[in-house]
Amino acid sequence: MDLRLRDVPLLNRRPDVALYRCLDRERSERLRAEHALLVVEIVSSGSETQDTTDKLGEYAKAGIPHYWIVRLDSTGVSAIERYRLDRAAMLYKHIGTLMKDEPGRLPS
Repeated sequence: MDLRLRDVPLLNRRPDVALYRCLDRERSERLRAEHALLVVEIVSSGSETQDTTDKLGEYAKAGIPHYWIVRLDSTGVSAIERYRLDRAAMLYKHIGTLMKDEPGRLPS
């Protein structure tokens, strides 16, 4: 699903996962940044810079409260980097990384 980050200049993104507030389908409301609570991007070899730099800045400027970057290895999820928006700076602050090989973290 497209996520409208801004109208001028037009910028839509299609995150891998988005958690958002309910939309008013009767009014044909479309998904906009102010509806999004969490956006998740799954990094692939061709999307590393876009997911870890470009989108990180775009989602922060759009005011989305949480951004996660998911990294995969040959067996599945290897790490989840979690960011929370600092509204004063309109930048994400890293709040922690969950690693697969750390006890009590991600399931294998």
